[in-house]
Amino acid sequence: MSQDELFDIFNEQMERIGTDTRRNVHAKGLWHQTFHCWIVNKTPGGEERVLLQLRHKDKDTHPNSLDISCAGHLQAGETALDGLRELEEELGLTVQADELVYCGRIAEEHYLATGLIDREFHHVFVYACDKTLDEYEIQLSEISGLFFVYTSDLKQLLNGERAFIQAEGIVVDEETQGRKRESREIGLQHIVPRSEVYCKLLFEHIG
Repeated sequence: MSQDELFDIFNEQMERIGTDTRRNVHAKGLWHQTFHCWIVNKTPGGEERVLLQLRHKDKDTHPNSLDISCAGHLQAGETALDGLRELEEELGLTVQADELVYCGRIAEEHYLATGLIDREFHHVFVYACDKTLDEYEIQLSEISGLFFVYTSDLKQLLNGERAFIQAEGIVVDEETQGRKRESREIGLQHIVPRSEVYCKLLFEHIG
């Protein structure tokens, strides 16, 4: 994750206006593109769960927060499907384009406590995967753990119908690479925020 890697930058109508570095994109609040993939999994009883990643403590945005299963910035010249590399890099998954369900594109902006401004066009996908938590090959420079939550619970949490839900997962020790099972009670303060429009789009395709 180099602060000097180049991203395409856009105006509010998503018309490309040039390129700039990751550092400047976040410092100046420039619009750029991301790949978002929500991984879903069915329990033996048929209930659907969503995989959330625990972001690394050194991430420049939302460290130590639970987030989308897999996400990453698109570099200069890349299209939405080039984001497939993120699934392999972060989780060890080799996925073909036709295995993804495309939900759509959402524009979001966040003003962070660090002073950074995050303005992103998210290309949102869903991928069904039957792997257990222990089968994922976690990129420890990006991710500190993985958690499953029930889709129905997550929807209620994001809609404000519940204050807390249960998450079951693993946390990885970066030095020893040992994995520890962990159960957490999570609220909105533990999850990277998403807009109402984003959540509506997502739950049209899962749950």
